[in-house]
Amino acid sequence: MSAQPTRFLTGITPSGTPHLGNYAGMMRPAIAATRTTGCENFYFLADYHALIKTQDPARIHRCTLEIAASWLACGLDPEKVTFYRQSDIPEITELTWFLTCVTGKGLLNRAHAYKAAQDKNQEAGRDLDDGVNAGLFMYPVLMAADILIFNAHKVPVGRDQIQHIEMARDIAASFNHLYGEHFTLPEALVEEQVATLAGLDGRKMSKSYDNTIPLFAPSAQLKKLIGSIVTDSRAPGEAKAVEGSALFQLYQAFATPEEVAAMAQAYADGIAWGEAKERLFACIDREIAPMRARYEDLMAHPEKVEAILQAGAEKARALAVPLVQRLRHAVGLRRLTEQAVSTDKSKSAKLALPSFKQYREKDGKFYFKLVDAQGKLLLQSLGLDSPRDAGHAIAQLQQQGAAALAALAPQIEALSDAARAEALQALAQLQAYAASE
Repeated sequence: MSAQPTRFLTGITPSGTPHLGNYAGMMRPAIAATRTTGCENFYFLADYHALIKTQDPARIHRCTLEIAASWLACGLDPEKVTFYRQSDIPEITELTWFLTCVTGKGLLNRAHAYKAAQDKNQEAGRDLDDGVNAGLFMYPVLMAADILIFNAHKVPVGRDQIQHIEMARDIAASFNHLYGEHFTLPEALVEEQVATLAGLDGRKMSKSYDNTIPLFAPSAQLKKLIGSIVTDSRAPGEAKAVEGSALFQLYQAFATPEEVAAMAQAYADGIAWGEAKERLFACIDREIAPMRARYEDLMAHPEKVEAILQAGAEKARALAVPLVQRLRHAVGLRRLTEQAVSTDKSKSAKLALPSFKQYREKDGKFYFKLVDAQGKLLLQSLGLDSPRDAGHAIAQLQQQGAAALAALAPQIEALSDAARAEALQALAQLQAYAASE
């Protein structure tokens, strides 16, 4: 029997035109990753998320087309991935409500984006929630629904999004605890070596700095923008440093290793900046030109993009509809003609068990705690370096009980004799339940 493929899920918010930094840093490697065997890849246009910050319908519509056309032009193959628009999957919004009803407000209060908005208001002397809409506050629940609707195993994210994946895990665990095992607990996949390109002024290429080079700028505009890249005042014939050179960094992102070595030698030999920029333009345009032609065709024929998204939605809903039907039944939203389900004693026993909670704090450390069925804290860990460390410790405690509690003492807050006795009793309950399964 073959192993279940690992599911990867990536959300793309339609907010602005992609630039070369987006392509080299995220789009190109992400599309290359879709060719990995043994994986299922889900890519979606997060247009519901875009509504949180943008109330301009024309911009939402335009950006959705631009982003979809960009990914397709860059080589995303809709035959090999499930590529869909978030708003075409109504089951996501229904699942969002199910998850909302098991999510504590306290969890959402700790979300970084919400806290940052409150901190900004506090600094300005305004009401803490001034300008904060409910969409921003509920963002983590919608993101959890995006992930859980397909039971994704891995979610590639930047470090600033790790908290949202951990919240999705907490929300999924809460639902599973109440209604049975329906959700896989997702894991954040953080790429530590994400490529960042320098912009026209030498700083990181970012719309915030207004220093970007649009990914599909026409050839003449691309050449003009490259010509405006800031360089130093060294004259032709003077050796030039590749270190700190925005022009050289851009060249590295698009050239072959042999070409990069040749350019490095040209720098040492004193290449004129004008010639270096000509080489950079030729190198970038060589890779972008075929994709630009595909992009321009898709932008001119939005019906092609729409057909691809509709086909993707059909694939996505083939998974989402049955799951939500099961969830509706699980929470009690059933036909009145159905016979009432008798009490499941094993489930009742499980609901009365103590449970472990795993989470991350602002210090960047990972923690876990053991609580009883009423939520009373029985055991609290100290900060650990990774979620894997926390998960490993939890597994030890669940399997080994008292022995693990002694072995892991350096990783756990000191316990009084009475508290230790309660913790040991709880661990014994978990072991006994596991043995009866």
